[in-house]
Amino acid sequence: MKRILLLVFCLLSFTGFSQDFKRFEVNGKIIVESNDVYGITIFNVSSNKGTITDENGEFVIAVRLNDVIEVSALQFQNLKFDVNEAIVASKQMKIFLIEEINRLDEIIILPSKLSGNLDADLIATKQFTPKLDALYFGIKHQDEFEFEKDYKTKTENIAIARQHVTMINGLNVVNVVDQLLLPLFRSKASDKKEKGIPEVPVQAIKYYFGSEFLVDNFDIPEHRVEEFINFVQAEDFDYSFLNYGNEMQFLEFLHNKSVEFLKKKP
Repeated sequence: MKRILLLVFCLLSFTGFSQDFKRFEVNGKIIVESNDVYGITIFNVSSNKGTITDENGEFVIAVRLNDVIEVSALQFQNLKFDVNEAIVASKQMKIFLIEEINRLDEIIILPSKLSGNLDADLIATKQFTPKLDALYFGIKHQDEFEFEKDYKTKTENIAIARQHVTMINGLNVVNVVDQLLLPLFRSKASDKKEKGIPEVPVQAIKYYFGSEFLVDNFDIPEHRVEEFINFVQAEDFDYSFLNYGNEMQFLEFLHNKSVEFLKKKP
């Protein structure tokens, strides 16, 4: 009887072990500012199997936790990342490929809970909640460009200096806000000089990416993104939110404004 029970236990343990390591399909999407998203290679290094994106930049690939995924796209350096708990939970991944941008570390959005208070965030408050999708940034080959120092240079320095507090559950908050949202909102501001807002180079405005982030994380309808930006920057808007160092406060402010905005009838 003991032998039978031991055998059953071993079989159950083996079955559970197999299930933990069984690969499952995830839905992914490549996002670039151009329409050229067809045929980008997504390769699972761990399983030695891959796929390519369709005309919409979408793909399906089988993965499991800790698999290594490599993305290969023309004119972009290969991007490698591990399948993490966020991908396992959501069964989704989203990859932004950005051209002509200053150095930007890979950004991974995990199921973190973020608020406008850095100290509170470090003890897991429950305010702003990014989507569970894992989000990564690939960068065009660095050696093809010689960047001059501009307002983005300061962003990188801040990100490095404050990395210990801005990397919360894997989300590099400074990079998300500084590279995607600040240029977008600054570009829409009127009387920039009077409000102390620097001019934003056209090439620095990633409207498509910034809009995508607002749609994904604040549930703003795509056709109402412009309306939402105008709503945020109403007469009582505190333009100090657009200064470096206020990234967390700005995200929390956007979260609160989005709730208010979505209650309005279009």
